[in-house]
Amino acid sequence: MNKYELALVVSAKIDDEARAAVVEKAKDYITRVNGVIGEVEEWGKKRLAYEINHERDGFYYFIPFEAEPTAPAEIERHARIMDNVLRYLIVRTDAE
Repeated sequence: MNKYELALVVSAKIDDEARAAVVEKAKDYITRVNGVIGEVEEWGKKRLAYEINHERDGFYYFIPFEAEPTAPAEIERHARIMDNVLRYLIVRTDAE
């Protein structure tokens, strides 16, 4: 199993409950591919470097997890179509 981190930028136009639901949905996608989730880090609301879908602000979340090498592609496939996710990125955190 490799260590990864999923970074999510969630729309600032939705309420707290909807943001929490987006994060839970992302965590659910990770557990579906037998990933083990670490502690979610919330950076809060930040100004974006440029407008995305006519939005200037977004909430940043970082979800560390361990999974098989094939898992990131499956998680990205789901993250790509999630509502209220402005941007996402999965990076491998353990270097070989």
